[in-house]
Amino acid sequence: MIYQSRLAPKFDVNSGENVDFVLSLLDSENENVTELAAAIVSHSCESSAEQLSLCSAGVPQKLVSLFGCSMNLRDACLGSIIAVIQNNQDVASRFASTDHGKGFRSVVGLIHDRSPRTRLLACLCLIALGHASPDHFQDNQIKTKLIMVLLELIEEPGHVGDEAPLALTTLIKDSFELQRQALTTNAVEKLSSHLLANPLGTRRAVTILLALSELCSKLEESRSQLMSVEVSTLLLEALKHDWADIRVAACSCLKNISRSPKILSGGRLSCDTVIGPLVQLLNDSSTSVQVAALGAICNIAINLTPRKSVLLHSGVVSQLVHLSKSMDPMLRLKSVCALRNIMFLLSPKDKDFIVKELTLSTLSSLICDSEHFVQEQTLALVHNLVDGYVVSANYVIGEDGMVMDAIARQLNNASAPGVCIQGMYVLANIAAGNEWNKEAVMNVLLPHRADRIKPSFAVNFLKSKDRQLRVATLWCVLNLIYPKCEASSGRAVRLQSAGVILQVKRMINDPCLDCKLRVRMVLDHCLDNADDCFM
Repeated sequence: MIYQSRLAPKFDVNSGENVDFVLSLLDSENENVTELAAAIVSHSCESSAEQLSLCSAGVPQKLVSLFGCSMNLRDACLGSIIAVIQNNQDVASRFASTDHGKGFRSVVGLIHDRSPRTRLLACLCLIALGHASPDHFQDNQIKTKLIMVLLELIEEPGHVGDEAPLALTTLIKDSFELQRQALTTNAVEKLSSHLLANPLGTRRAVTILLALSELCSKLEESRSQLMSVEVSTLLLEALKHDWADIRVAACSCLKNISRSPKILSGGRLSCDTVIGPLVQLLNDSSTSVQVAALGAICNIAINLTPRKSVLLHSGVVSQLVHLSKSMDPMLRLKSVCALRNIMFLLSPKDKDFIVKELTLSTLSSLICDSEHFVQEQTLALVHNLVDGYVVSANYVIGEDGMVMDAIARQLNNASAPGVCIQGMYVLANIAAGNEWNKEAVMNVLLPHRADRIKPSFAVNFLKSKDRQLRVATLWCVLNLIYPKCEASSGRAVRLQSAGVILQVKRMINDPCLDCKLRVRMVLDHCLDNADDCFM
């Protein structure tokens, strides 16, 4: 009874003595004792070392040998095998190949069992195996059968029917091939029917919404199939439901549906219809709901480029600015991502509106946020701010250079690669502007200290193993020395003195073709701008 609880004590299976004890329990002729052993195994697999210890002792094979016993014991054994192989490639590979795949074939056989719970557990076991060791799970017929079995199990009452959609979500997650296969088995239609047939405030409705969300993540055809009037109405109702889990699942579904500009441009779930309820959810008492709503707004913003005015007049910007100051790092990240997407391809007037709401002070603080992923997305926001219009660079280099100083600090500190990449793209965009802009970038790349030029971080970035960082830095250098003029020649000389051009010359045979092209362009412009001292 104790080991039926998730709070049951953990058993140290790294000890050989304890493993021997578990094996002795599995050898018991009393099924209650054997079931206890399976429960102990399930509770004792929290690390890769523990999984490996049990695998090396032959525990998975012993569990498979018990499949012929009672239904309760068989289900307990399946649960234990899932725990042993979960997210462990080494253990999963051993299980799939031991005894010429006997254990694997035994589990496959159980997806046809009479017991719905056994079929579900067998499916979960195969899904865990496929994720841990894809090389041992390439049979498309088995994958198709899994999809069909899980769709059938949704019709079952209770726990099995509630969890089957979640298992389907796990199976098809991030897989275009499996989502396409699910579509051909009418998964969207079947799940929609079950969703409309069940009360909204149930566990089953949550898991079905999550499954539909995953089905709509890659395929436009799935999104179109889902958009019946009844489902659209239900999704809007779900956004206002009392249960937070339902609101989260509905936001997740809308996030993936909104990948379709066609759906957003008209119909029951157009941007005008959904943006109001989503903005209201930004004030939700549940952080999970706020994060899910922000995810949906992010996608709507990027796929609604021609009609951004709908967003700007919805009050969403002030809400996003407020959440960007949250103590929760995930809320800060998602709100900055949403602002980044709204900023994309905006007119100068609309960019000015966002900057005034956000303030340059807040923008500078977010660039220096304690979390590097917030720093990176804030710099991506700045990248979109300065992109397209020369005048937009004034936000970064004006106002006493507050934003530019924050960018310089991050680049000089050589933060996470993503932060450096976004920072260099910001500088590259600014360097594409007028002479004032180019000089502002030069002062970041080659700051003067006590009449000496400090070694430039640009040299280290050009030596980086990260291809994107090298490309971004080369773009910045290229924009600084183009077009040919007296000022460009002066900048080329300063870059040469700082060792930047020398490092570019060393990259003439860079393995990245994009880098190779930019290197040749930089060196060609150096020749145009100065004497052959550069070559």
